Amino acid sequence: MSFLRALLGRSKPAKPDLDALFGLPSAAVTLEATAGFQPTGTGSVAFRATEGQAFATLERDITELLNADNGPAVEPVADDYGYTWLVLRAPEGAESDVSSLVTDIHAVNSSLESAGYGPSLLCSLVTFADPKGRRVALVYLYKRGTFYPFAPLGGQRRDNALELQTEAAIGNDLAVEKDKSRWFPVYGAPGL
Repeated sequence: MSFLRALLGRSKPAKPDLDALFGLPSAAVTLEATAGFQPTGTGSVAFRATEGQAFATLERDITELLNADNGPAVEPVADDYGYTWLVLRAPEGAESDVSSLVTDIHAVNSSLESAGYGPSLLCSLVTFADPKGRRVALVYLYKRGTFYPFAPLGGQRRDNALELQTEAAIGNDLAVEKDKSRWFPVYGAPGL
């Protein structure tokens, strides 16, 4: 089978590595030290929701689990493309605790994956801002197992220079997606 794949120029898809998310806290320290970007305390997970009671129950259980014991506020938001975003907001005063936010994002992804909804996962992101008001998100592509920066400017524009600067800053902390055509814009992503 691998010979045929090589002959046709196809490669085996990368397997998602949710544990790669735990590299985000060190990338956050690097991003703050090199560019002055601090975590906003907001992250989100995007997935294509399925119809049916089983999925609705799973989504409700995840939300209740995260909302318990002073966890992050969780808000489901539907976008124009048919994806659901679970937006997690750290409690007031805990915005800089990227480790807890990442643990919660990992829990959402793991719960969906273990329930058989892994193919429905699109991406996860954690948002940062600098004193000038610029924002950048570190986006984890579930199906690729890689990260890329996304810096919106407003409307349907993005700050490519800031994205490249962010890539250079975090390249030693995270597996950055090499194929820049896969750095798709997430304009209007909830939490960004």
